[in-house]
Amino acid sequence: MNVRDEIMALEAELREAELRPEPAFFERALADDAVLDGELAKAKIVAAHRAGGGVKFISVEMSEYEVREHGAAAVVTCAGVYRTPTAVHELEFMRVWLKKPEGWRIIAGSVTARKPA
Repeated sequence: MNVRDEIMALEAELREAELRPEPAFFERALADDAVLDGELAKAKIVAAHRAGGGVKFISVEMSEYEVREHGAAAVVTCAGVYRTPTAVHELEFMRVWLKKPEGWRIIAGSVTARKPA
């Protein structure tokens, strides 16, 4: 499997983990020192997927994936539409995956509200 296929498989797992929610995926996929939106965020993200134990999103639709390979790293940009029972959030993401001895881990990322066209 090439790097793009590996990353896209992990991105599909991430989407499914958002829907369930599945904190174990985020515990495994996020590096312990992952920086997301400028802060160390692994504990916060894992906890957010545990809180309440219920489904947070009705649907998660991802699109516009671009994967740029950089040796042992890959930068992913994509767009997502997250639906909750009361709102719709259109977002843009950037994630940096790094190949470590234990496998691919997210080491950095950001999320922003999508700007209207």
